[in-house]
Amino acid sequence: MTTDSSSTSRSTAEGISTFKGQERALRADRLGTGGLLLSVLAATAPLMVVAGVMPTTFAVMGIVGQPLLFVLLGIVLVLFSLGYAEMSRHVHNAGAFYAYISRGLGGTAGAGAALVALVAYSALQVGIYGIFGFEVSGLLATYADVEVAWWIPALGAVVAVGALGWLKIDVNARVLGVLLVVEVLLVVVFDIAAIADPGTEGLSLHAFNPDTLTGAGVGTALCFCIAAFLGFEQAPVYAEETSRPHLLVPRVMFLAVTGVAVFFAVSSWALTVATGPSQIVGTSQEQSAGLLFFLTESRLGGTFTDVLHILFVTGMFAAMLSFHNVVARYAFAMGREGLLPAAFGRTTGGSGAPGTGSLLQTVIAAVIVLAFAVTDDTPIGDPTAPVLHLFTWGGNIGALGVIVLMAIASLSVVVFFVRRGAAGAQAWRLVTSSLAGIALVVIAGYTVKDFDVLVGTGPGSALSWVLPGVIGLALVVGLLQGLVLRFRAPERHARIGLGNEAFQLEKAAGRGV
Repeated sequence: MTTDSSSTSRSTAEGISTFKGQERALRADRLGTGGLLLSVLAATAPLMVVAGVMPTTFAVMGIVGQPLLFVLLGIVLVLFSLGYAEMSRHVHNAGAFYAYISRGLGGTAGAGAALVALVAYSALQVGIYGIFGFEVSGLLATYADVEVAWWIPALGAVVAVGALGWLKIDVNARVLGVLLVVEVLLVVVFDIAAIADPGTEGLSLHAFNPDTLTGAGVGTALCFCIAAFLGFEQAPVYAEETSRPHLLVPRVMFLAVTGVAVFFAVSSWALTVATGPSQIVGTSQEQSAGLLFFLTESRLGGTFTDVLHILFVTGMFAAMLSFHNVVARYAFAMGREGLLPAAFGRTTGGSGAPGTGSLLQTVIAAVIVLAFAVTDDTPIGDPTAPVLHLFTWGGNIGALGVIVLMAIASLSVVVFFVRRGAAGAQAWRLVTSSLAGIALVVIAGYTVKDFDVLVGTGPGSALSWVLPGVIGLALVVGLLQGLVLRFRAPERHARIGLGNEAFQLEKAAGRGV
């Protein structure tokens, strides 16, 4: 490497290792509790869930007890978080899921999990560009009388998200924080308005009655609802960029999962109160994704509803940025450990951001958006446009991948502490992780079984197995890569999941980088 006079002064072995080590590590002390919490919660896209996921679940599944489902899933994910959070005290790695799985189940399993995580979070992020472009196109047609193809605002968002991905993570946290707080406040205003002005059945708690969870659609409804939680599990991804990861990461995870469970349970209940429990399914089928806006129009007026439409779009932008940051950090961790080319394991300039990983995700998003644009010959604003397939396909592929990762991580937690001889001290966490793992396996099974319902295809469609097969293929390819490394490059295989600790071990051994 060419050096100038300032870098030459650092030419001792330790100095050079430190200089290179800064490239191999994300910048610490960038995020506190608030910044980390906002970065994580932005991925849940609360307004997108309340306006999109909840009406779809009511309409398609016919399940009135959606609020109770959020409570039950909150309990399952708290059980999962007890062991997952404890792992975060022992492992600080931007690779999060795959780092934890590597520590418990070995490097080969970790390599499989790494590729699943990269594909799943990338699918989640790219999928949102579809609904984002569709909604922006609709807003421009409604308020500016301008017809714009969906892919134009979608590509604009790809560029904007990509640019923000190169900035310092604390700058991203502030952007995400402002967008998140405003949309949460607007949903809370609706909740209060619905409770203050209930439908004909009054303040009914019928939606929390266990009898509402009977029927064939409950399993699929679980798949819809658990997707709403995705984001809370991302806290460990930012561990290297916090000052006290052993304290902040567990704290943020519990705040996130409990906060999301309560917020979504209350908001879905407010929807049933506004229409009446007996009418929520029929009204959702009639209004579809317009349900929330239909209900706010009569209670809070046109101006509030217009602002809600705008915040619906900005909330999606926040979710795209949050998932983009996660993908970039997974790519960084994989590059640092030899699962991707070494260029991905380097930070960028003064921002300390994982720039190459950010660029990779930007390119992937642009290519996929353009591919859907080329195949889209439907009129602007047509609700059957392929752009909406991008959202449903990407969202459900990603959700399945994360559910699978959580199930495997639950097993890894148990194995990790048993191997460390801490089974007795961590007994209750091992029990909760086991229970959560079993529940997540059941949900994953329902997700695969009902994938045709989730993506809106017929039961005989090839997409019902091709799309979930993407996650299966990623897992197999990742496992094969792990096996190849194990036999051909055992030193690289041994580093999987160690993150910056591997570099520190090399440095201590005097080998440099």
